[in-house]
Amino acid sequence: MDIKLDSYIDVIPGIGERKKLIYNRLNIFTIRDILNHYPLRYEDRRMFKRLSEIRQEEMVSIKGIIQSFEIKKPKQGMTLIKVTIRDGYDIGELTFFNNKYISNKLITGRTIKAYGKAKREFGKVRMTSPDFEFDSSRLKTGCIYPVYPLTRGLSNDEILKVLKLIINEINMESLEYLDGELREKLKLCGLGDAIKNIHFPKDPILIKIAKYRLVFDEFFILHLGLKVVKGITEIEKGISFKNQSKLLDFIKNLPFKLTDAQEKVVKEILSDMKRPVPMQRLVQGDVGSGKTIVAFISLYNSYLNGYQGAMMAPTEILAKQHYESAKEIFCELGLTIHLLTGSTTKKQKELIYKSIRDGECDILIGTHALIEDKVDFKNLGIVITDEQHRFGVRQRGKLLGKSDFTPDMIVMTATPIPRTLALIVHGDLDISIIDQMPSGRKPIKTYAVEKKKRNDVYSFAAKEIDKGRQIYVVCPLIEENEKMDLKSAQDLYESLKSNYLKDYEIGLLHGKMKAKEKQEIMDSFLEGSIDVLVSTTVIEVGINVPNASVMIIEDSQRFGLSQLHQLRGRVGRGEYQSYCVLVYVGKNEVTKERIKTMVSTNDGFEISQKDLILRGQGELFGTRQHGIPEFKLADISKHQSVLKLAQQIGDEIIENDPKLERKENSTMKTELKLRMTQINGIIIN
Repeated sequence: MDIKLDSYIDVIPGIGERKKLIYNRLNIFTIRDILNHYPLRYEDRRMFKRLSEIRQEEMVSIKGIIQSFEIKKPKQGMTLIKVTIRDGYDIGELTFFNNKYISNKLITGRTIKAYGKAKREFGKVRMTSPDFEFDSSRLKTGCIYPVYPLTRGLSNDEILKVLKLIINEINMESLEYLDGELREKLKLCGLGDAIKNIHFPKDPILIKIAKYRLVFDEFFILHLGLKVVKGITEIEKGISFKNQSKLLDFIKNLPFKLTDAQEKVVKEILSDMKRPVPMQRLVQGDVGSGKTIVAFISLYNSYLNGYQGAMMAPTEILAKQHYESAKEIFCELGLTIHLLTGSTTKKQKELIYKSIRDGECDILIGTHALIEDKVDFKNLGIVITDEQHRFGVRQRGKLLGKSDFTPDMIVMTATPIPRTLALIVHGDLDISIIDQMPSGRKPIKTYAVEKKKRNDVYSFAAKEIDKGRQIYVVCPLIEENEKMDLKSAQDLYESLKSNYLKDYEIGLLHGKMKAKEKQEIMDSFLEGSIDVLVSTTVIEVGINVPNASVMIIEDSQRFGLSQLHQLRGRVGRGEYQSYCVLVYVGKNEVTKERIKTMVSTNDGFEISQKDLILRGQGELFGTRQHGIPEFKLADISKHQSVLKLAQQIGDEIIENDPKLERKENSTMKTELKLRMTQINGIIIN
């Protein structure tokens, strides 16, 4: 049989078109995919217990000689098979329902082995519908049994049989891509052995050894690939932005002084922009730390050197806010700034397209509308994407592609990510961190209140409104179901209007509204004609109302820590003391830990580290949006030491051989090509 790693799964005998589609549902398309379909857990079935030693309700492996069997049909459509077995002097009974396979295999005197829950009744051990096999077979009993993620129409036994066939057919040593010397230095087992032992382990220690190698691989291949991609970008021709003299006057004349952290990040960016290679930098800063002005300084630097700049935001509200802020900052400097979003009229769009083509537009701010085919820049010099975690690699790449040369790029995020995670998610970027808040900001006071005491919460809110302040109320998140979220927001809105806050002006904001409606509500809130804004998490990003002083989050136990922190960051933007009130129900450990963390700290980096531990990297923010693969075994919160080792080794290899051109790295490069094509189109040449 000719089985190769890139062969489709239907090369295996018995897997036809129908079964192939079932495997595809588990993202298993090729032989490599099924080898990388790892068990969820293991059951230790190695020890066979004598019938006389078995405890009640014990999960156990047993074996015995078939003494007799009977097949009955108690009713139409049901077949009942009872098998009596003997183990020495003891008798056991196995019961099976509608099992055609076993009825053809039962022979008196034959050895049968079974694994299941044993019950002792009337002096006899009984098992109902156990896993079973005959004679010397050891696929289900007398072994460590792997349990796999499944889907309807596919059984654990089928996966095991296919894996056994593949591992017997393929030369497992050919999977290796690391040389023996490096493996020995890192104390790693061979990749072929790791795959064998993750699926068919003879000992629990072999599972640990296999997992260590496979976790290392997941981190190492991704880090190495992103480093190679970064290296390729760095040798592309970029723009050298040398004219920076007027920039210092611009910074000096700002209506506020930059923090030390902002100055440090600006210095890093300007240094990058001087170099004739494309800048690729992540600017990471907590909510309200002042990333926007850093972006504007970078855009102005591009303008001073005769180039256009583009800034892309994930929502119209945020794009418009950036547009208004940019007009205010640049009002006396003669720049032409345009806003382009989905709700821009056709006539306006045509005028903006022409302005961009002719080079009259200096800065274009907008949403995904910026990557439309009709947007054609004359000389794009810098691209900035805000709230980077909401854009995929391809979207970012499409914007970067709107230039004859590679423009500089800054990606910004207000979701603080622990540095170890940032190096994985953004391994192709240099990282700048704004870890300081502007002076004069009062820390937000956070309180946790059980739902039964929410009367007190809204009494407090009413007092704040009477002082002239405004309030946000965020409705519970309902399993990311937009229809249910909308109902939840409407119910909360009606409840507050008729009860707790009936004497005040209340507005409702949700994701199903048209952009124009959303903007009208937000403008009314900003102007102060709405006292209370009830909203879904659409307000999580980019809303700036300095007069809003209270954030009430209903059913806060439904939110992750990082999301709670983002929501809290909507207040505390003015001169007034601000408050965040977490209304919650339930007392499970995760809820307690989240509430305790939110009440005790305003530090976004500390919060995201805790969120990583509580929820894992996959849920912290959708990994698919980042364009990174979902790790099968690696977990950044649990495997940080392995991650650091993989990054260190990857860095050493790339430092000595940036494009992996040396002979000793050829197998590594081949492996990289095979695996990295799965990551949102990243291709290693």
